[in-house]
Amino acid sequence: MTWLDTAFNYQRFAAHRSLADTAGDLLASFEVSTKVGFFPDGHDLSPERLRAAVRKIPEELGCVPSTVLLHNPECSADGFEEACTTLSEMRDAGYCRAWGFSSWDPRALADRDWPVPRPDVVMVRAGLSVPAPVLEAAERLSTQIRARTVWGMAPFGGDAAGPLWSEIDTSLFLAPGQRASRVQAGVAAAWVVPVVERLAVGTSSPTHLEEIVQAESLTVSTSTVDRYRALLRRRAERADTAS
Repeated sequence: MTWLDTAFNYQRFAAHRSLADTAGDLLASFEVSTKVGFFPDGHDLSPERLRAAVRKIPEELGCVPSTVLLHNPECSADGFEEACTTLSEMRDAGYCRAWGFSSWDPRALADRDWPVPRPDVVMVRAGLSVPAPVLEAAERLSTQIRARTVWGMAPFGGDAAGPLWSEIDTSLFLAPGQRASRVQAGVAAAWVVPVVERLAVGTSSPTHLEEIVQAESLTVSTSTVDRYRALLRRRAERADTAS
């Protein structure tokens, strides 16, 4: 584990200072990505507020973040183009080494032709809990804007203890001959649904974190993933027909 992900608005807008205070000198051993877009009065992608937030990040962290992402830009989709240009300019000015956006549901962005600077990173939901329309919108958007890299997040939709995960046999997604917990198999599947280069997970348990890290060495059954994706599409198509 070499990367820490946070956001301007986490912990009631105190996450950066909290991370710096807790990690101390250890923070230099990690890459740090953070997100901007939410403010005390709501979501806002106006260039002025984004610039002010990005300038504040190094002051609070005590270091320049590796990556700054627009936080859920679908919440203010009309400002997406200008916001992308703003973050690209802030990267070039030295306030971060990479820029991009993190989207929980990119459907509002996916079917428009955005003439934006090429983002370094796109972060999207990954794993077996992502609905087909959201998954496919993320893939379309990443391709359309020529994202240099795609990261995944929330492999369990925010709760690995939810009832869904006791009903799904996640081991079916592993290549034969491997032993893993349901959590590990679910994390392994998240690396390829969709295909991502990094995966962000949240936990307060060191034991849970160790279990997740070990999942990176597992091999996923591509044929199972292909069948699963086909079933997701068919389910979404039936839902569209019914509506």
